Amino acid sequence: MTDHVAFLVLRTDDPDPDRQSLRSGTTPTAPDPRAIAEEIAQETRLTRDYWGPMTVGIWSADTDPTPAQALRDGMPDGAETYTFGEVTHRRERCPAAHTEDPTPCDGPPVVTVRDRQQAGADGCAHHGARLLASLDGGRVYPLPDAPDGAAIEVFKAAGDLRPFPWAERGDR
Repeated sequence: MTDHVAFLVLRTDDPDPDRQSLRSGTTPTAPDPRAIAEEIAQETRLTRDYWGPMTVGIWSADTDPTPAQALRDGMPDGAETYTFGEVTHRRERCPAAHTEDPTPCDGPPVVTVRDRQQAGADGCAHHGARLLASLDGGRVYPLPDAPDGAAIEVFKAAGDLRPFPWAERGDR
């Protein structure tokens, strides 16, 4: 058994099959396939700036078709499919969120992360930690209205992350 699943994301608001495929790839498996599909849908929305209805199909990466074949040929028979509706209300992400990091914010900005040249960005705890983990010599400071200990929590969380943690994904 593989430790990855293959996936295909299709938009469901366009009847033309040539314009339905949004993305395909592989991703690490998890006990809950619905959670995998939700993460893939969220990443697709953020990286493709597509907020309409979609279907995410998941199948074993050990079986045919490959993600590239599915992107060309459509959803494979036997794929577990999950449908997600249109998103009508979108939130902007904090300035600390890297453009290639598809994850959503976990709340309002609570810290400022600065690099060695003192350039900085305000961020939520989640993106602040991810940015800090990616900087050499970065520092984190609480915003004036941040909860007590916010900067310390972001610093600790960054210590558990690899630099550029969003680059760990196996999808293409």
